[in-house]
Amino acid sequence: MEDEATFRQEVRTVCKLYHQAQELHEAGVHVVSVDEKTGIQALERIHPDHAMSSGKPELHEFEYVRHGTQTLIANFEVATGKVVSPTIGDTRTEEDFVAHIRATVSSDPDAKWVFIADQLNTHKSASLVECVAELCGVKTALGEKGKSGVLLNMASRAEFLQDTGHRIRFVYTPKHCSWLNQVEIWFGILSRRLLKRGSFASTEILNQRILAFIEFFNETLAKSFRWTYIGKPLLV
Repeated sequence: MEDEATFRQEVRTVCKLYHQAQELHEAGVHVVSVDEKTGIQALERIHPDHAMSSGKPELHEFEYVRHGTQTLIANFEVATGKVVSPTIGDTRTEEDFVAHIRATVSSDPDAKWVFIADQLNTHKSASLVECVAELCGVKTALGEKGKSGVLLNMASRAEFLQDTGHRIRFVYTPKHCSWLNQVEIWFGILSRRLLKRGSFASTEILNQRILAFIEFFNETLAKSFRWTYIGKPLLV
């Protein structure tokens, strides 16, 4: 378990980035909060909902058919409040996350990128290090996974990925601090506005509806969150 001093420093680092995001954005630096929402179910209601009427609330059918699940990897851009370069698929493997990062960076290939992520092992993988090294033009040897160099273990890989000298870098939230990752707030919006009330006859339809909601959100609802926490311990 992390010691308290390390925990507080990690929290302050993330909060400082949130407060600097607008200034960094104006300087051409993308600060994005990234994470996966797994197990999104394509549930098809067996019967249609009963519309609201005078004195009666809208009623939702409780029986449904399952059509499988999907995983959404989303980037919440802190300065704009928009969800950029979303990825939806069947899995959330190491390869999926690396492909997502590549696609995200390709949307503005010459810019600087700061990804705020949790400490899931796929966010510190050997293939992610190799991807970042390639995109940043790092020519030095990376070593071998489990044996030597940068690729030795998760700690050495995380140190490389957090290098402030890289054009693309990661900043990690402390363990068990999902509340600190702004994309988690947006996942709540997605659940309340679309997933909780929706009926999806297939995973393909679910995908289309999620992407359509993201487009609608970006055009009409997107705004940066008013982040007031600065990393100091909360008094209870």
